[in-house]
Amino acid sequence: MKGVNFPIQAKIFISYLAIVICLGISLFVVNGQMKNLQAEIDVISNHDMAVHELANQIQKNMLDMETGMRGFMITGDEQYLEPYQISSRSWQDNYNRLYALLKDNPDQQQALEQMRPLILSWIANTGEFVIQNKRENNEMALQQYFAQNTGKNAMDDIRSQMSSLVAKEKNLTADRVAKLNQSNENVLYIWYVIAGGVTLISFAMSLFLSSSIVRTIRQVVRTIKDISKSDTGVDLSARIHVQSKDELRDLAEATNDLLSSLEKQSWIQRSLTEISTLYQGITDIGDLSKAVITVLAPKLQAAYGIVYLRKNAGNETVFVRVADYALAHQNTTDTFRVGEGLVGQCALDRRIFLFDNLPEDYLKVTSGLGEAVPRNLVVAPITVEGRVEAVIEFASFQPFEASHLTLLDLLQDKFGQAILNVLGRMEVERLLSESQVMTEELQTQSEELQTQSEELQMQQEQLRITNEFLEEQNLFAEQRATELKKTRDELADYARKLQASSQYKTDFLANMSHELRTPLNSILILSQMLMENHQGEGEEKEVEEYSRVIFRAGQDLLRLIDDILDLSKIEAGKIEILTDEVNVSEIPQSMQSMFEPIAAKKQLAFGVEMHPDTPSVLLTDGQRLHQILKNLLSNACKFTEKGSVTLRIEPAHPDRVRELLPQLQEEQVLSFSVIDTGIGIPCDKQEIIFDAFQQVDGTTNRQYGGTGLGLSICREFTRLLGGALSVESEPEKGSTFTLYIPNRTERQAQQQAAEQTAAEEVAAGGSQLLEEIESEKDLVVHIADSVPLHEQLFQGKHVLLVDDDARNVYALVTALERKGVRVEVAENGKQAVDLLLEDRSYDLVLMDIMMPIMDGYQAMKAIREDLGMTDMPIIALTAKAMKNEREKCMEAGASDYIMKPLNIDQLFSLMRVWLTK
Repeated sequence: MKGVNFPIQAKIFISYLAIVICLGISLFVVNGQMKNLQAEIDVISNHDMAVHELANQIQKNMLDMETGMRGFMITGDEQYLEPYQISSRSWQDNYNRLYALLKDNPDQQQALEQMRPLILSWIANTGEFVIQNKRENNEMALQQYFAQNTGKNAMDDIRSQMSSLVAKEKNLTADRVAKLNQSNENVLYIWYVIAGGVTLISFAMSLFLSSSIVRTIRQVVRTIKDISKSDTGVDLSARIHVQSKDELRDLAEATNDLLSSLEKQSWIQRSLTEISTLYQGITDIGDLSKAVITVLAPKLQAAYGIVYLRKNAGNETVFVRVADYALAHQNTTDTFRVGEGLVGQCALDRRIFLFDNLPEDYLKVTSGLGEAVPRNLVVAPITVEGRVEAVIEFASFQPFEASHLTLLDLLQDKFGQAILNVLGRMEVERLLSESQVMTEELQTQSEELQTQSEELQMQQEQLRITNEFLEEQNLFAEQRATELKKTRDELADYARKLQASSQYKTDFLANMSHELRTPLNSILILSQMLMENHQGEGEEKEVEEYSRVIFRAGQDLLRLIDDILDLSKIEAGKIEILTDEVNVSEIPQSMQSMFEPIAAKKQLAFGVEMHPDTPSVLLTDGQRLHQILKNLLSNACKFTEKGSVTLRIEPAHPDRVRELLPQLQEEQVLSFSVIDTGIGIPCDKQEIIFDAFQQVDGTTNRQYGGTGLGLSICREFTRLLGGALSVESEPEKGSTFTLYIPNRTERQAQQQAAEQTAAEEVAAGGSQLLEEIESEKDLVVHIADSVPLHEQLFQGKHVLLVDDDARNVYALVTALERKGVRVEVAENGKQAVDLLLEDRSYDLVLMDIMMPIMDGYQAMKAIREDLGMTDMPIIALTAKAMKNEREKCMEAGASDYIMKPLNIDQLFSLMRVWLTK
């Protein structure tokens, strides 16, 4: 068996054993055959017995019918008819079974068919006739019938034909049994002959098997000896030829496979060695490439070949054709960039490309007798230390073998090193040539200088001076290169900051749009409701509340506009600093009266501490100082949920002045510290919060509102006042903003100049935003008369309003409830999702976008995806006047979109559309 090792003697023994087993199997088969013959005899005997049995049964059926009929005719008793009736029902079944058994004898079937009409005629004309007349007591008809003997004659014919059929069947049965017995005896005689023949053949096979095994072993041994005794060493091309199909054949095939593998490896090593010898003495890269491809192409059985060498063309790397093999003038490309074509892609991927079944028009190889198209192509990179130095390409009529590809793979490093070596030698030769030219020139100069020693000394002195000058120039060039690198780094950093500034400007405009449109939304809604209420003569208390909300929203809008205008004036350099005497002792009382109510409303402790050494008068711009302090204290109150807010006024510490304001070390400087226990500021955000358009949290779901301009304005005002603004903070522990203001003299006030640091992008954004504010002011003035809506549609509708601005909530709830709508309010997206999770009976959701904790985008996605409420109408209310805001809202899951400031009639119109769907 293949894969199992047995000694030769064991194989011979197994062969004999197999022969004996075959003999036993033959005996078993013949014995089985004999049993089959006997079984056939039994079957035939049983068949004939069944035929005889059925024939006798049919005769008995006819006798029972005749007997029953006669008994009934004589006695008139119905019980005599029982055998008649049973046989009249069963004879047909026996007849059919007998007819089926006689299917192998058409003559007998035909004889049986002739009896069927006789039986049916007797039953109809004799049996049934007699019984019917007997039952009718028609004795006259019966006597006449029996006098004619019609029934008796019919029954005699039936018995005669049945007896003839049974006799023929018995004769046939006897003939079959005799023939089968004779066949059985013949089988036994044949078996004896077969057994003797098998025995003789078995001995012959044993002799043949043993001789073939010995002959095969001798052939294998002889072939191995011939291989090892070759005059040229080991002849790897020799092969072992074995005719037998056994383990020795497997051994021979495995040995042949090993020889083939060793032959391929030997061919690869010989080829590498042959190609490596070509490198010696070559100093030109073109000669090297031509020599390698000339030797390599025939070894690969290639019809043509090309070598492309890596070259630098400016800042671009290309591969240029430097050598080819058997290439006629065709439309071939001489230069490839990295990634261009198969050559460029091979250089990029650094792997071998193999193609077969090339198209007919790809390339033609020509000779004196004609031309043909190669069908196979290989493109291989030549790499050295991970860099592709060259690409070689070959085409062949025959498929490239694995040994060819292995040779190309192993050739990469050697050919690449040779390329580098030749290029290095070429560079050395070039330098050597230049050196020789210089040496010749120096020799000529030396001969001239030998005759003029004084002139030589002068030239040496001039050479020394020149060298010093060159060294200075080299040092200058290095310094210049360092400066250029620094400049490039600064430009790259400026580019990154510019890109970040553009993003900050975008976020700022979006947030500013929200901040401006939120109070403006309240003004528009409540002003329209006031107009409608005026027409309907509403209650004075309601009108007063509307007016109060409108006034408060207008003040917020005015403050926002003032912040934008202040920042724009600062950046335009149009802020005038008016130096005057400021009474420092009045600042605590002023700040307390302004911020104690705010702190008390948030249950915060507010206090002002003044150091005893604080001067009572400060020479600065009092308006800008108060504005800075108000901004800092306002931020502290806004970002502090519990604890305290403190304003501390004292002379600045000399170390801090030396660090922040070194030019004012000899001047008097006051520090104003605003200390809170609020949310704090992360370290990585403490520098950017003073920049324009930047906030600690600029996202749409930020918890604290605002434009982010306050600290930027404070920093610019501080700069204009000649001071400094610093921050110390730790998240969740609070912040300390310290303002350092110098006590300016008249001379310092005149010498200080404002710096122009405005960015054109910010100015453009601010101008655009002011234009939007002006346009929306006009919109407030030119509110049209609202169109009445169908009041019945809104009655009893259940609406969820999601908005964090109390003014908008108040205005919208008032307007919706006047239409008969039941309104539920959520302050952020998370509350809205929780409410919808508990109660899904809402008819519509009004969703604001910019909210704390979870913004409108996130809330709509959660409603659609997490809650699975795909049919719930959601109208997005957004104050972000950005170009793609509508698309963002619709992608997040909004059913419709309306922009703040809201037109209440437009809102009702949208609600009517979605409430009727």
